[in-house]
Amino acid sequence: MKQAAAPSPAPIVSRETSDGPSTPVTIAIINQKGGVGKTTSAVNVAAGLALRGYDTLLIDLDPQGNAAISLGVDRYAEGVGTAHDILLPPHRAAPPLALGPNKPFVYPGNVSLIRADLDLLNLGEARDHALRDGLAALPRPYDFIILDAPPSLGILTLNILIASTHVLIPIQCEYLALEGLTMLLDTLGEIQKTHHPTLQILGCLITMSDLRTNLSQQVVADVRTHLGDRVFDTMIPRTVRLSECPSHGQSIFDYERWGAGARSYDALTGEILRRLGKPAKKGAPR
Repeated sequence: MKQAAAPSPAPIVSRETSDGPSTPVTIAIINQKGGVGKTTSAVNVAAGLALRGYDTLLIDLDPQGNAAISLGVDRYAEGVGTAHDILLPPHRAAPPLALGPNKPFVYPGNVSLIRADLDLLNLGEARDHALRDGLAALPRPYDFIILDAPPSLGILTLNILIASTHVLIPIQCEYLALEGLTMLLDTLGEIQKTHHPTLQILGCLITMSDLRTNLSQQVVADVRTHLGDRVFDTMIPRTVRLSECPSHGQSIFDYERWGAGARSYDALTGEILRRLGKPAKKGAPR
């Protein structure tokens, strides 16, 4: 297999957070390519953190609203705040949807986000940090905020990165896995230099792996060679259950708690907490 060129340097992988106890860890799940498991990871990382007892908010910033759909959330329910309400002034979002004990809170995305880039341009000097301002105006604090980003690198995505403390990058276990990653890492490096010097890469996540095939084995080897400890030890396997659970409006933990997909996202959740230096919550259901 021909190897892609090694991505250029980017922010160092985080091993702990320097944020104070009142500052939420805000993780952008981002890749400018679609179909890499971005939304699946956003939904199940949020669900995994909530299941471990962390107060977690999932914000669906993709106009398709697939993160909300994946959890059975009505994107147009009356009285429920939306990602659009958080993003744009006056930042007066209604409360998010509460899914129940040890489940994430959700601000759904919908087609109102299609005009987000244009709406942000109209804000003038406030355009780059509108989302950061919106998160600061949330009516209550959270331990974690998970941001599901759209598959693009526009002004909305810039807002997401400026509002985040960490970035998680899903990488599909396919032949062109590293194609485009150089651009993304270069973009993260530029944002760190010009807008957000403390932004950190939490890790790159290999998704849709099938280590029974030579192709998957080679892709995993290439990614780990190029990216080193930027890559999570945990990999997400290609499973039918992970493909099915969004159509049932459930996270993988609710759909098949002890299946391969749930075990992988549970392991990833634990690895995220270790990288951040976060303790296990006592008494949290597992």
